[in-house]
Order: sequence, then structure tokens, then C-alpha cells
Amino acid sequence: MARLDVVETFHGISFPGHLHTQDSLQQALNFPFQDTDILIVSYPKSGTTWMQEIVSLISNKGDPHLSQNVPNWTRSPWLEQYYFAAVLESSPSAPRIITTHLPHHLLGPTLQRSKAKIIYVSRNPKDVVVSFYHFHKMANFLPEAGLFPDFLKLFLEGTLSYGSWFKHIKDWTDQTGTMDNLLHITYEEMSLDLHGAIKRVSSFLQCPLMEEEVNNCVNHCSFSSMKHNKMVNYTLVDQEIMDHSKGSFMRKGKIGDWKNMFTEEQNQYFNSVFKSKMKGCTLDFVWEEEDKEDGQTNDKTSLHNI
Repeated sequence: MARLDVVETFHGISFPGHLHTQDSLQQALNFPFQDTDILIVSYPKSGTTWMQEIVSLISNKGDPHLSQNVPNWTRSPWLEQYYFAAVLESSPSAPRIITTHLPHHLLGPTLQRSKAKIIYVSRNPKDVVVSFYHFHKMANFLPEAGLFPDFLKLFLEGTLSYGSWFKHIKDWTDQTGTMDNLLHITYEEMSLDLHGAIKRVSSFLQCPLMEEEVNNCVNHCSFSSMKHNKMVNYTLVDQEIMDHSKGSFMRKGKIGDWKNMFTEEQNQYFNSVFKSKMKGCTLDFVWEEEDKEDGQTNDKTSLHNI
């Protein structure tokens, strides 16, 4: 199923037709979740692959055998993609690990009928848009990236594939106060304290680990380890679909890389749109921010003061 130039529009949101069909998207909204399922949710380029690896390793008590021998899209298949049903049918017994980029307003209703554990992963949107831009350059199933200023405008307008980052994050994180089966964790938390993040996830999943098992998880899901693991780094994907000569799926894995891409004018423009769209949001993230007053780095920044 190539369909590299096909775009599926579903409930007003664009999805790459190489991976999605109207049927697969509709089936995702009616999927019968089991209470033992683990669902990883994110907007693209927010640390999804990292969390897939963390959950896979936690579920296997730090044993990397599956992580090193089974592709991550098989270990934690994508709910809305066309191959999902076939992969899940051949998956081992519970817990099933499932991944999705779907927004809450589409997926929320069916999740209300389940106690499946949901892990929502978010990331500084400035780093998200830079990572997404570079991904568009190598992913032949996504539209041409074009120039970064134009891409940034589309991101802020919410018209890229998978829709608006602002709506995605607000709608999902609004549930954290009402759903005890939802954990919100950030890319920055994983980057600044991977050991602590793994313990937090294992506690949420009620899958306690010995300290040695935690350390094994840390070792095998470090950025360096994942970058060189062909079961994770997408080098198994055909060149026609992902042009690896144009970039690496796992590029830098650093927080704050947006500073190497944004101009001051773009940064101000982003901030103004951000403050408007996120007005009233009180979330706090652990983000690397430079204090212009004294040149120091603050690692806790209020979401609405980015």
C-alpha cells in the first residue's frame, strides 16, 4: 500500500494516505479497548517512539530481547493505521501496547467505556515543529516541507497532518484532573531524568521494577541506544517511503534545539500565537529556557509563559 501522495481528510483533519484509510480511521473510533490495554497518545514528534520503547522495556522487566528483535510498530502498533487489526491479532496476550496520534475529541468517547491506562506524551511545541519539519523532508508520504517560515505558519494554523498541536494538547491534558487512568509526561522530563521518568511510568502501569531492571531500561532506551537500534530507528523502512539520505528519523534528541532554527522574529510570532491559543491553560512543563536577565538556564517554565 504505497499511496504516497494520497491525503485522507477525516473529521476535518489531514492524515497521510500511505498509512491511513477512511475505514482504518473509523475503525479506530470504534475500537473495543480492554481494561488491560496500555495506550500511548501524542502529537507527532513529541517523544512517541521513546515512550513506546520505555513501555516495552518496562513490560519486559528491562529485558531488551523484544526491543532488539521486533520492530516498534509491531510491539506497539498504531490504532488508526491500516495494518493495525492484523498486527494486533497476532500480538501476544495482555497487556497490549497501542499507540495513537488521534485527538481526544475523536477517541475520548470510546475510551470512556474502558479502564485502559493512557500515557499522554507532550513536548515543547517549538521543538515539535522543528522536528516535524525535518521529518517532512525525509518522509515521502508527507507533503513537501517547503521553507521553514511557511511550515511554521501551517503548524500555528493547525493545518498540518494530524491537526492542531494546541487543540491536541489542551483536550488531552484537560482530562488529567478527571481520569485516574491517564498519566501526562513530557519529553523534557524524560530527557532531564530518564531514570525518574521510567520509575514514574512503571508505577503508573503497576509494574514495579527492581533497581537493576530500571537501570536496564535506562540503558536500552537512551537516545544513543535507540538511534543505533534498527528496530526503533526506522531504517528498516524502504527508501521509497523514508529517504534516509535526507535525514535521520532519530535526529538529535535534544531539548531546546528550536533555538538553532528560529529567528528572533519567528520566536516572537510563535509566542504571540501561543499565548492567544493557550489562554487560560495552567499546565506547567519542565522546559529548558534561557533567562535573558542573567544567562542562567531555568528548567521549569510555565506553559503559558513560554
